[in-house]
Amino acid sequence: MAIVRNCLSCGKPNRIPAKHLADSGRCGACKSPLPPVTDPLEVRPAEFDEIVRESKVPVLVDFWAAWCGPCRMAAPHVAQVARELAGRAVVVKVDTERYPELAARYNVQGIPNFAVFTGGNLQFQQAGVVDANTMKGWLVQPAA
Repeated sequence: MAIVRNCLSCGKPNRIPAKHLADSGRCGACKSPLPPVTDPLEVRPAEFDEIVRESKVPVLVDFWAAWCGPCRMAAPHVAQVARELAGRAVVVKVDTERYPELAARYNVQGIPNFAVFTGGNLQFQQAGVVDANTMKGWLVQPAA
């Protein structure tokens, strides 16, 4: 499985394996540079599992729901972290309404709920709204 990203130059879709989401690459069609992922990726359970397992950099997971006011407050901070740590971390979003089984797997009882994974293992988890600097701190030096 791979994440599909459209080239910024020619618009053609490119399949990016989960282990290369933080890497720079080239478009398969026009050979223009493809930068690391700079936006939070909304993922399904299979994509989540592959990204967490295969990523060479820490993964920040935002468990959220569309109806959740605090989740909407946290969203700009999550996006800022994805932009500022592109190439050094991958940020994914899991909609707990669409994928309650994934939220249950990590005992998510309140949202927003943030989790940090490295090497396929859960390193840290916290519920509640936090700012981008706090999230970046989790990724730069994940809790043991």
